[in-house]
Amino acid sequence: MLVAVGLVIAFAASAARLVEYGVRDPAAASDILPSDKLMASRPDILDRNGQLLATDIRTVSMFAEPNRIVDVDDAVEKLATIFPDIDRKGTYAKLSVKSSRFAWICRQITPRQQSQILELGIPGVGFRPEKKRFYPGGNTAAHVLGYVDIDNRGVAGMERYLDEQGLLDLRAAGLTSDMPLEPVTLSIDLRVQNIVREVAAEALVKYEAQAAGAVVLDVETGEVLAMASLPDFDPNQPSRTLPDGKVDKEYEKGWFNRISNATFEMGSTFKSFTLAMGLDEGKVTLNSVIDASRPIRMGGFTIKDFKGKNRPLTIPEIFQYSSNIGTAGVADLVGIERHQEFLTRLGLLSKMETEMPGVATPTQPKVWKKINSVTISYGHGAATTPLQTAVAAASLINGGRLVPPTFLPRSAAQANDIAKIVIREKTSEDMRYLYAWNGIKGSGRSAQVEGFNIGGKTGTADKVINGRYATDQNFNAFVAAFPMDRPKYIVLTIIDAPQTGENGGRTAASTAAPMIKSIIGRAAPLLGVAPRFGDPGAEYLLANY
Repeated sequence: MLVAVGLVIAFAASAARLVEYGVRDPAAASDILPSDKLMASRPDILDRNGQLLATDIRTVSMFAEPNRIVDVDDAVEKLATIFPDIDRKGTYAKLSVKSSRFAWICRQITPRQQSQILELGIPGVGFRPEKKRFYPGGNTAAHVLGYVDIDNRGVAGMERYLDEQGLLDLRAAGLTSDMPLEPVTLSIDLRVQNIVREVAAEALVKYEAQAAGAVVLDVETGEVLAMASLPDFDPNQPSRTLPDGKVDKEYEKGWFNRISNATFEMGSTFKSFTLAMGLDEGKVTLNSVIDASRPIRMGGFTIKDFKGKNRPLTIPEIFQYSSNIGTAGVADLVGIERHQEFLTRLGLLSKMETEMPGVATPTQPKVWKKINSVTISYGHGAATTPLQTAVAAASLINGGRLVPPTFLPRSAAQANDIAKIVIREKTSEDMRYLYAWNGIKGSGRSAQVEGFNIGGKTGTADKVINGRYATDQNFNAFVAAFPMDRPKYIVLTIIDAPQTGENGGRTAASTAAPMIKSIIGRAAPLLGVAPRFGDPGAEYLLANY
């Protein structure tokens, strides 16, 4: 009886303690993850051609058992010889808690550092195996890939997307420690990504801008082939500590992805959509003439043209000369409700659906009035993401199909299954004409690359600062398509608040357009687009119209 009673008491005490551990905060019950969680794997990430973008490497992390530390001061001093930037005060506090049996000292150290620590022979210091995420390209595709935290969990970009697809559940079940995972292939072309990131970085410095970026999109499949936003960061070191021990906030500004996670008033690039709307609604044709001879006064505002012609303009001339007055006239013919519906149909006013986490929601007036419709017609008063602008522009020149963007491989057949027809085929033909026309005769000339027949539209918008338009700062963009006789790709560039540009100008034609020229000139051959020399006007425009 005594033995039986003793066993009952012992098991009851054990059960009570297990229940206590079960309901207690996990951090309070254990300071360290089980080894299988620490060794959790992530799949390799590859570009569309099989080039490695992200992988796991084995590493070790150093921990201490404070209850076994003999001399805390001596231990901290020895560790400081290997890690000069170590938080001495914090480490001393950790090691001084004699009731503690575990405390992290330094995560993910190098083999050399581990060897040096072993030579010091500090009792109570040990190592545990871990896996660290490694990005061979560094900054190259930072905003596409995102990064992981110290425990190898996705925080941003496609790394976070992978976790949201069930990787975290596998990790929690302990199924990712030793089990090799199938690599994940992205739609990104690393060769083009390198070019896009390099051009944006050069523009940031050359034009003394606050930010720059670009995206390359396949108009048939919606695949994102490259996307870069500068400033950026190194996903191998997503945060950085200053010499004084504080976090480098300037470096962390590079986390912000301006292509998909920021909205801007896209300026005159929106004239593409306004003219497409007028053509699709049957309110105008390419031969229509709109009176742009005098400014429009409305609601206390005066709407005028930058370097206006002060005469009636045809639709191609409105596009070529980027006439605000002419574009506003087209919007007025269509009407407010149809205008809002058209932009919504093109996906410009609602949150974009894609795999990339952290996508910004466009903004628009709560109630559209005539002044709103007029200003939005030429790109002021509504803000959307540059990626959405590129996707909508793709629908204008690919036959009228709106294809959601993707960062994963997608075939043309798969794209057809999910595409929505948003404009008529004839409207798309007319827009290809306008893009090509502007590439030859308008602001697109500074983006032209001989042999590749580039068309597009510039956008120079006064930047909104504290709710007001700044007259001395621009947000510039250029959306381009090529080759215009058989459009295959859309390239969109942005440059935020440039202080200078080509020939001293600060407009999109002097900043964003040269970026387009550099990207397409270098990337087009890699994408399999063969140059065709000769007069693109004779080859495309005159042959088709």
